[in-house]
Amino acid sequence: MSVAGGPGARRRLIVEADGGSRGNPGPAGYGALVRDARTGEVLAERAEHLGRSTNNVAEYSGLVAGLRAAAAIDPEALVEVRLDSRLVVEQMSGRWQIKHAEMRRLADLARAVLPPEQVAYTWVPRALNAAADALANEAMDTGRSITRDPVPAGATSPLSGEEGAPGAPLPARGRRPSGAAPRFDDAEPVTVVLLRHGETAMTTAGGYSGSSEPGPPLSPHGRQQAAAAAELIERIGRDLWGDIPYPTEIISSPMVRTQETAAVIAERLGLPVRVMELVKEADFGDWQGLTALQIEERWPGVLEPWHTQADVRPPGGESIADVGRRIEQVFAELLAGGVDRTVVVVSHAVSIRAAVGVAMGAQPSSWSRLRVAPASVSIVRLFEDGRTEVAVAGAPSEGWARGR
Repeated sequence: MSVAGGPGARRRLIVEADGGSRGNPGPAGYGALVRDARTGEVLAERAEHLGRSTNNVAEYSGLVAGLRAAAAIDPEALVEVRLDSRLVVEQMSGRWQIKHAEMRRLADLARAVLPPEQVAYTWVPRALNAAADALANEAMDTGRSITRDPVPAGATSPLSGEEGAPGAPLPARGRRPSGAAPRFDDAEPVTVVLLRHGETAMTTAGGYSGSSEPGPPLSPHGRQQAAAAAELIERIGRDLWGDIPYPTEIISSPMVRTQETAAVIAERLGLPVRVMELVKEADFGDWQGLTALQIEERWPGVLEPWHTQADVRPPGGESIADVGRRIEQVFAELLAGGVDRTVVVVSHAVSIRAAVGVAMGAQPSSWSRLRVAPASVSIVRLFEDGRTEVAVAGAPSEGWARGR
C-alpha cells in the first residue's frame, strides 16, 4: 500500500504491535506503537497487562490498541500494520480462518476501527518488532497500562538500543542522504535491490551460463556467498541505507542458481519468493557453456562486439539490448505495484548490468563496464515521474557482516 507524496496526499502511519504470555496461557500483555511512515518518529505508545491469557489473544489485543491509537491520530490515514505473528497477519489479511472465539471477537474489533481499504498487514522478523515487544514486557513487568504520546508535532525521538543490533527497534526512516540524486519534492520511489546469484562451477570455469539451461546449482562457496548476501540485505533500512524501506518482496529469475540464492534470502527475511521470467539471464544461444576463448575460436571477432554493441546476437541468442528491453518491462511492472517499498530481485550479471544501465540512461555499449561479482548488490530507485537513481553499484556482500 503506498501513496505518492505531494499536496493532498493522505497521511501514512505504521502500527507496530506485539503481545506475549509467560506460560501460554499465563501472565500476558501487549505493546503497540504508531510511527509516522515518512519520518519514523514515534507518535503514540500503548501497552497493557492482561492478566492470564494466551500469546495469540495478547497479539490481537495489541493490534486493536495500535489501530485505535492510529485512528485517534488521523482517522483518514493509510495504515500499515507490522507484526511478527504470521498467524495474525494471515488471518487479518483474510487468507486464514479464525477459529478461536476470543480471537474472532478481537479481529472484529480491529476491523471496526478503520475501513479495511485503509489498512494493510505486513509480517516482519521478530528483531524488527522489538519496540512493541519491549512495551509488552514493560506492561507485564509493571502490571499496569501504559499510554504515551512522546513526540510533539515536528519533533523526533531518540531510538533505544544499539542501532542494527539483534533485538533493536527498526530505525526511523532517514532523510535522503547528501549526494543523492537531486529532487525538489517529497515523492517516494520503489527501490529495487539487484542481487546476483552466488558462485557456481560455471562461474569459476569462466563459462557463459545463460537462460537456455536451468542449471548449474550453487557451489559450496556460492551458498556461503548467498548467506553473506542475506545478512547484508536484512540490514537495508536498519543500519545500512536508512532512507530505504526494509525489503518486503523477493523476486527471482527461474534459474536454479538464482532460486537457491533467493531461498536463502527468503529464509532470513521471512518472505516468499516470486519467480519472474523477465529477470532471467541473457540467452547465449550456441555459446551456452563455452568459455570466452572457445567462443573466440569458433566465432572470431564476435564476442567483444556482443558486449559493446547493442544489437549483436550470438547464434540463437539475445543481444544485450534485448535484455535491456526485458528489464524495462520489469521496471514498469514494479512501478505499477506502488512506490515507497523495497523489492529484492535475484538475477544475473548481464541482466543486472542492463538494469543499472537502464536506470542510468546509459547506452547499452557501456553496460559491460560495470563489475557485477557473484552475490554482489546493486540498488536502483524508480520514481513515478520517470526519474531514477542508482544508489549502489556492484557492492560485494562478503565482508559486510557485523564485526568484520
